Amino acid sequence: MLTRRHLLASSVAAATLPATALAAMGPNDKFDLLVRNANLLDPSQKLAGARDIGIRHGLVAAVEPSIAPERAQRVLDAGGKLVTPGLIDLHAHSYPYGSAIGIPADELVALQSTTTVVSAGDAGANNFAAFRRFVVPGSRTRQFAFVHIGIVGLAGFPVPELFNIDYARPEAAARVIAENADIVLGVKVRMSENVIARHGLEPLRRAIAACEMAGVPARLMVHIGGVSEKALMSQILDLLRPGDVLTHCYSGALNAAGEGTNIVQDGKLLPAALAAKQRGVVFDVGHGGGSFDYRIAEAAIAQGCPPDTISSDIHAFSGNTPGMPFMPWVMSKMIGLGFALPEVVAMSTVAPARIIGRIPRHGTLQLGAPADLSLLDVVEGPVEFVDTMGNKRQGQMHLKPAGTIVAGVVFGRPYQSPFSVR
Repeated sequence: MLTRRHLLASSVAAATLPATALAAMGPNDKFDLLVRNANLLDPSQKLAGARDIGIRHGLVAAVEPSIAPERAQRVLDAGGKLVTPGLIDLHAHSYPYGSAIGIPADELVALQSTTTVVSAGDAGANNFAAFRRFVVPGSRTRQFAFVHIGIVGLAGFPVPELFNIDYARPEAAARVIAENADIVLGVKVRMSENVIARHGLEPLRRAIAACEMAGVPARLMVHIGGVSEKALMSQILDLLRPGDVLTHCYSGALNAAGEGTNIVQDGKLLPAALAAKQRGVVFDVGHGGGSFDYRIAEAAIAQGCPPDTISSDIHAFSGNTPGMPFMPWVMSKMIGLGFALPEVVAMSTVAPARIIGRIPRHGTLQLGAPADLSLLDVVEGPVEFVDTMGNKRQGQMHLKPAGTIVAGVVFGRPYQSPFSVR
């Protein structure tokens, strides 16, 4: 007999099978959209250089040095702009009206060029259904989520959601994971002192229990920043499992006593952080409005903990801060820290796509991949960046959003008629 796990796995697979479906094009068939004169960069294929991209049925159908414009119904001239697989924001807040800090995902496109976002704990078990039914279907941006271990998610922000530990209900979160395994990646838990008070490891233990109860694969996303005691940070790291996500990994936020209690303490990377990295814990930037400190990042990277994924932690408050936590700007900061452009694009496309793990060839521009593309201007010249603690660094270039395509449909011109999302 089929178990629930097998049934869910098979249904998700059936829903996302790539159309090997790129049925051979006949002599009179046309691409739905042709992106010409792209400066293509796809780290998944180690592919870089001038290319034209033919899109048909919402999928990448051709990537060639040159494709004649008469072969397409619509043509978008990229004008030599950098074109990458669609940017994926692994930590965003995209539940407007249900979370106190959420922004509609499609409103972020002009500022981020993101084609996929992950709602990082906006909803808990009691309000996830509204996110699923009313927010996700109305968005052109692809959306996934971590469900909050607290049953009301971030609806009560700025009131701390886990000062009352009774809000952390593993059984309720597990049910949401199991019933929504196509879009729910696992459980979000915020472990900073200003969220959980002095509850120590208990919120994290409950989040782990929820993942294990669900009966389907489920990850943790664990928010850090100013945990209550120095020793607690190592204890948190020791509990994280391979594949779990440590977000705000370079936070320099202080705890209530004014102590630095994150992965770098007194200038030294915690041994528990290096051990977590080595066993496969995912280190995610999660810049936000208060969670990226150059001093922590520089020390951690130098001592063996570079980031695995780049994310914004964009929300209604962080988006107004001087650090400007929009994906291309955060990517630019990582380039300023010494990472090559292909590495930064990989950390913003194929790496988070692997964490999501729901769509074949997601985060790539391989043939048959979803036709999600980000167009970016590479702006050369001196630029100043600031972190969330007021520390400044100088750079020599930055990335700027220039266009976005999701499932083969452009945000903006050339408009498709009849217009459709998928």
